[in-house]
Amino acid sequence: MTKRCDWCGTDPLYTDYHDTEWGVPEYDSRSLWEKLILDGFQAGLSWITILRKRDNFREVFEGFDPERVANWGTAEVEAALSNPGIIRHRGKIEGAVSNARAYLEIESREGFSPYLWGFVGGSPIQNSFATIGEVPAKTAESEAMSKSLKKNGFKFCGPVICYAFMQACGLVNDHLTTCDCHAPVRGLAARG
Repeated sequence: MTKRCDWCGTDPLYTDYHDTEWGVPEYDSRSLWEKLILDGFQAGLSWITILRKRDNFREVFEGFDPERVANWGTAEVEAALSNPGIIRHRGKIEGAVSNARAYLEIESREGFSPYLWGFVGGSPIQNSFATIGEVPAKTAESEAMSKSLKKNGFKFCGPVICYAFMQACGLVNDHLTTCDCHAPVRGLAARG
């Protein structure tokens, strides 16, 4: 029987996400931006809610193409607000548009991926938590990331959201030591 982190439960969509995506180091700037936007939409909700709507989000946000989303106006925001396939929250949708503009500035200046990975010194932080109770909600690194993102114009990127993002994108390895994914994810970091 596969041993997993406690948070993912038994839903096949969630267990597949846990086993194949969560904690795997991501270095693609556009993919990192997409995940950060989705984590912002998660605020106040469970990740499974976002995961179930992820394909709809990708369609509505034009494949999470930051150049396209950065050019959105009122019509595109209103269309997104009327789409029941996503989380219809005006502030989060408008935040995604401003985040696309901020992303483009960072990407042109230094690259979004190197910028984000700089908060962990360029390689994943390897944690060794045995229980979910040991895992923090935020860290000094996620607080620094949040502060910098906000300074650069990002919205919906508090330190807790940033830490969830860091966990999901492999900037930290928070698979529990009792989880079958812990060692393989640690191995990915060694090759990165």
